[in-house]
Amino acid sequence: MLVFTAFAADSVALPKVDISFSAPGEPADLVSSLNVLLVLTLLVLAPSLILVMTSFLRLIVVFSFLRQALGTQQMPPNQILVSLAMILTFFIMEPIGKKAYDTAVQPYIDKKIDYTQAFEKGVAPFKEFMVKNTREKDLALFFRIRKMKNPHTYQDIPLSVATPAFMISELKTAFEIGFLLYLPFLVIDMVVSSVLMSMGMMMLPPVMISMPFKLLIFVLVDGWNLLIGNLIASFK
Repeated sequence: MLVFTAFAADSVALPKVDISFSAPGEPADLVSSLNVLLVLTLLVLAPSLILVMTSFLRLIVVFSFLRQALGTQQMPPNQILVSLAMILTFFIMEPIGKKAYDTAVQPYIDKKIDYTQAFEKGVAPFKEFMVKNTREKDLALFFRIRKMKNPHTYQDIPLSVATPAFMISELKTAFEIGFLLYLPFLVIDMVVSSVLMSMGMMMLPPVMISMPFKLLIFVLVDGWNLLIGNLIASFK
């Protein structure tokens, strides 16, 4: 065992990791370090940015309401709903991401603009998307809290104001859609519950009887096609 360990230690070259903190010798070194730090920060924050700056929030909330309205408990599973919301988010945000890439990322790679200009131009399409899908009342709320002047164009709206206003506006829209989804299934639950009570079968849970009917109606009207089509069309 000792011979094998010594042989492995001699034959295998372990990688060396050198971590040091020193002042940059030239301004270019500092810029390179800041660029690396910026990229790592964006990678860490990417999941949160997808949640708060895209269509993902509205989609996942509506899908959760649909599952509760159907009464199917954990079907579809959370992984399926999140995956579907992510795929639809990429589909909806693809033109915006392409515009950001063409106006910010590619010029930065070609060294035509610096990273500050690249960040501003890359964020602009997403901010425009958020502002278009945000109610003026929600924007006015955060402008009033910050005591800022009313903006003339969407470029005048800071990202720190557009993001929370977009989130609460998306939550309101998602709850409105969820309410409309609940109505037809609520009617089915009430009809089934009334029939069971009239038959004296009060010990039988109405959900066990109503759920197959709700699934049948949802499939017959091609519910997924209607829901997803209208969800995508609801984004400006």
